Amino acid sequence: MYSYYSKLSSYVYNLDKYVGLSFGDVEFYSDRLASCKGKILEPGVGTGRILIPLLEKGLEVDGFDVSVEMLNICRSNCEKRDLNPHLFVEKMEAFSLDNQYEAIIVPTGTFLLMHNRENSLRALRNFYNHLSNDGRLIIDIFLQNELSINIVTTRTWETENGDIITLESKVVEVDYINQYSVSHHRYEKWRNGVLLQTELERFPLRWYGIEEFKIVLEQIGFEDIVISADYKQGQYPTNSSKIITYEAVVHKRK
Repeated sequence: MYSYYSKLSSYVYNLDKYVGLSFGDVEFYSDRLASCKGKILEPGVGTGRILIPLLEKGLEVDGFDVSVEMLNICRSNCEKRDLNPHLFVEKMEAFSLDNQYEAIIVPTGTFLLMHNRENSLRALRNFYNHLSNDGRLIIDIFLQNELSINIVTTRTWETENGDIITLESKVVEVDYINQYSVSHHRYEKWRNGVLLQTELERFPLRWYGIEEFKIVLEQIGFEDIVISADYKQGQYPTNSSKIITYEAVVHKRK
């Protein structure tokens, strides 16, 4: 019944958050990873908005995503720039690789799409186990500060050939006990007043408290955790609208 980052929503994502667009995150991640000599992994790589600038700086980055459509766009975006990273379909909570990585990155709050708490904990343990000694996890979250039920918001895009794509979004469920919301996204593609394509997407989002997420990382085994707001290294959040980044280290295992 519901899609999840299927063809139309993935197309809109690439149109709206195109390679070359930065919210301060591209520069932040490029700076934090500049000293990396080993391999980097980006779970939830999407269409490559973060991946591609890192590759262009000479870093070795693998990426995976649960959405085949997103990965297809990512591959196309890479091919246009003569880049050929290792990209594959996988889930954060389930992947198992032979590689150990110097860094694992999950930018832009992608991690919160795993609304099930146990799955999110499995994913963090997976990240921990796939990091080399002294490897780093750099991961973004955000707080949900707008949880009004059934309030519809609408966005519109025009494609290169003049087609119109609309997106209607509304929150349909908020679970305060288990800390997640569910939104419905309805995508429609129109040409000359004729509906060509439509998708209905179920879009869950989890939330964590700022200190809660730090404690979770510590319980997994991460150390030396630094919290940053809005991609300003070491600047603690002061309001609920900020992107919150955690940088955490796996120290040498005995």
